[in-house]
Amino acid sequence: MVWSTIVLIIAYAFTTWYLITKFRAVKGLENLSAEQFKERVQQKSGVLLIDVREPHEYKSGFIPTAVNIPLSQLNKRVKEISSKNDILLYCRSGMRSKQAARILSKHGISKMAHLRGGISTWQGAKKKK
Repeated sequence: MVWSTIVLIIAYAFTTWYLITKFRAVKGLENLSAEQFKERVQQKSGVLLIDVREPHEYKSGFIPTAVNIPLSQLNKRVKEISSKNDILLYCRSGMRSKQAARILSKHGISKMAHLRGGISTWQGAKKKK
């Protein structure tokens, strides 16, 4: 076998592994439409709404009652999140909130949902800072 073929096989294997781990479903994470997400946000009791975007994104417009815990700080700030609450996550497009759910599940948090499509699909009220 030629070395270039071996390198190519390894590259394909790595790419496949990366894509599977990046895009696979997160155990315990509900994917909610904007309408379903809005209903859950309005429940208020027992719900913690977390915006995982960076602070400059958060300031440009966020869902009222949301707490900003950027994905980049989540591992450091996970103690701020009670596993007793239903955790609602959102970001700009839905990708970072999914990554946040993976991190939270590693810390034993299991009741989570995220806004499919991110805040760009949100039709409710927004606040600015």
